Amino acid sequence: MDLSRQLKTAIKSGELTFGQNQAADACANGLAKMLIFAANCPQSYIESLRARHPDVPMYQSELVNRELGAACAKPFAISTICVHSEGSSELLSLQSNLD
Repeated sequence: MDLSRQLKTAIKSGELTFGQNQAADACANGLAKMLIFAANCPQSYIESLRARHPDVPMYQSELVNRELGAACAKPFAISTICVHSEGSSELLSLQSNLD
């Protein structure tokens, strides 16, 4: 799956939020359907979210935060993406790779 293409599709047709604080809030409120992390996202943050929200699927991409930001057509680095609604993308078919 081409993650960059799927992210662009989800941005246009679904609902995503960007950033660690927004992802943590969405998980706490039960709105998160999936979390996508940059390759260089702090491991302590990922482990903390996994411990508090083991039911939310989590995927760590091979893209670093600057590349993830560019893939989302944002002018800033992104370490965490929260999927609320995938729209017409296939993001929710990503298999969790943080086991």
